Amino acid sequence: MISVIISKENIANNIIEITDKNDINHLKNAFRVKVGEVIRAVDGEYEYICEILSIDKKILEAKVLEKNEDKYSTKVQIDAAIGILKNDKMDLSIQKLTEVGITKIIPLLTKRGVAKITEKKDKWDLTAKEAIKQCQAVKLMEIEEPKKLSELKFEEYDLAIVPYECEEDKSLRNVLNKLEKKPTKVLYIIGPEGGFDKEEIEFLEDKGVIPVSLGKRILRAETASIIVGGILANEF
Repeated sequence: MISVIISKENIANNIIEITDKNDINHLKNAFRVKVGEVIRAVDGEYEYICEILSIDKKILEAKVLEKNEDKYSTKVQIDAAIGILKNDKMDLSIQKLTEVGITKIIPLLTKRGVAKITEKKDKWDLTAKEAIKQCQAVKLMEIEEPKKLSELKFEEYDLAIVPYECEEDKSLRNVLNKLEKKPTKVLYIIGPEGGFDKEEIEFLEDKGVIPVSLGKRILRAETASIIVGGILANEF
């Protein structure tokens, strides 16, 4: 079903008003929707099944037929802190992590980072929004401004892990199997293309972050971010 993202201000008396010019153009010209057709809208908390009432150049009105609770998100909050990757690699990570249900992405400024970026890109939010529409999610992906490792709020998490190629004793599966209780907030940290240096790993360990192995093969950063995100989303 065709999905659009709305804000709560767009809903009144069971009528949804879609006013975003790009959404209207997309619905009219790409999907060629007509009055009477049913579409899906999400506001980050609820899913609305709607019937289109009218289509204009500046506004599309739809009547709410159903209002549903979010049944697509994980109950455990899973955040991913990712060393900023170059161009399409970062976009790919954002897209796929949105699809698997990661709650928040924190772009990381690291010592070996290749991408020379210090501010959040508008394109990242756009990539996440398009992925939300595609995968039928309800909760919106939050992407923070880039942070240093020292700025991460480790104390907020019940479990924090970092895949590290030099770790040989603890696999991700072993760490998850040994958990005494189900966490409510999980953080996983992925290094940039150049990986973390030893001092960064030591800093993370001092903060209670657990280094884990993903196997004998060295994975690209974007691959590791997607695999770990998928495992954690499936686990919780």
